[in-house]
Amino acid sequence: MNNPKEKKEKKEKKEKKEKKEKKEKVAILFVCLGNICRSPAAEGVMRRLVEREGRTEEFVIDSAGILDYHRGELPDARMRSHAARRGLQLTHRSRPVTTNDFLEFDLILGMDDRNLDDLHRLSPSLETSAKIHRMTDYCRRHPEADHVPDPYYGGAQGFELVLDLLEDACQGLLEALG
Repeated sequence: MNNPKEKKEKKEKKEKKEKKEKKEKVAILFVCLGNICRSPAAEGVMRRLVEREGRTEEFVIDSAGILDYHRGELPDARMRSHAARRGLQLTHRSRPVTTNDFLEFDLILGMDDRNLDDLHRLSPSLETSAKIHRMTDYCRRHPEADHVPDPYYGGAQGFELVLDLLEDACQGLLEALG
C-alpha cells in the first residue's frame, strides 16, 4: 500500500495533468479598418504558424474590421495574391468588431493608432480595454515598426511590407505566448 506522501504526489500529478488537458484556448482577434487586407492576412499568417508548430488546439484565431463596409467579402484580391505567393490562402469573410468580441477574445491586436483608438472607444470596459495591443509591439526583426500600414491605396511593395511585418509580429506573438 502506498504511503500518504506517495498518494499525495500521485494525486497532484494527476490533477496537474488534468489541468493541462483542460487548458483553455488562447483567443486572438486581429483588427484593421475594413478586415480585407491587414487583419485577414495576420489571421492567415498566425494560423500557418500554429499549424506548423502543431499547436492548433491551443488557439482560436479570427479577424475583424472597425467598419462593416466590406461585410461578407473575401480579402482584397491583391492581398490574396501576395499571400498566395507565400503559401497562404486567405478565405476569411470580412466582419465588423462586435461588443461580444471584447468578451470572447483574450488578445485584440490593432494594426495602427486609428485602429487602437477605435478599439478603445468600442471597448465596453476598462477590463476589456486591457486586452487591446499594438500588432507591431511583437515585431522582432522590424523593431522600428510602430504600425502595420494600410496597403489598400498603394502598390505591390505595400502588400509585401505588410506581409513581412505580420510574419515578424506573429512569430513574436507566438513566442511571447510560450
